[in-house]
Amino acid sequence: MTTLATNPRPLTALAKAEYLQFRRNKTLVYLSILFPIGIPIALYFIAIRDSAPTTATAAVTLEMLALFALLFVQYYSVLSMVTTRRGEGVLKRLRTGEAADWQIQLAPAVPGALVTFSCTVAVVAVVYATGAPAPVNPLAIALALLGGIVLFSLLALATSAVTKNAEAAQITSLPVMTVAMLGLASIRKVLPDRLSAITDWTPFAAVSDLVSLGASGKVATAAGSDAALDFAGTLAELGRPFATLAIWTVLALALTRRSFRWDDRG
Repeated sequence: MTTLATNPRPLTALAKAEYLQFRRNKTLVYLSILFPIGIPIALYFIAIRDSAPTTATAAVTLEMLALFALLFVQYYSVLSMVTTRRGEGVLKRLRTGEAADWQIQLAPAVPGALVTFSCTVAVVAVVYATGAPAPVNPLAIALALLGGIVLFSLLALATSAVTKNAEAAQITSLPVMTVAMLGLASIRKVLPDRLSAITDWTPFAAVSDLVSLGASGKVATAAGSDAALDFAGTLAELGRPFATLAIWTVLALALTRRSFRWDDRG
């Protein structure tokens, strides 16, 4: 078994194969179009129907894009594909070839990452082409999406350890999805103070705050009367959400290394 590899060819070949399988799965393709693109854009046009688009409107739209892309595209697709490959014995066979373990685990995340990037381009183009004010800090938005892709891919690998088959993924994915949705700004704002403070440290809350800082210059739960920060000001505020992402990523990586199963037997 290869534990370390610098040859990129196995990863490239595996990623291409996973992308082809992703395209053939009509359910995943449907989810990747309807949820990350259709719903955020529909809500955006409803919000600006009677008023001009604002940074707050853009921030909420991008937050919804991030939620649906990271959960229904990145997280669920990796969980479904890894579980299916394990059940078919593919993961075990791949370990006897040239690919390193990390390449085998990384390949299923590539299709979701590409789709997430494409969805982001589509939604951002619509939002800012229709008159929304330019984002305060685009780097914060990019950091949120890249960090989210890494984190939710690792959470999918960890969840696969307790997922028997692709059908069971609909059940085992619920805890992660529920906790992620608690991180939505609209939910955190209505929770009691103590509970809201706890949910501020959940995985998607970090993504939400980074997206909001980047789009509007405010954290997602800031009051409407709070002054927006400029580019330099947002850089100073990235510490907490970035630290939250980093902590969850380390925990998810440790859990994956400890619990990931390559075969259904044993």
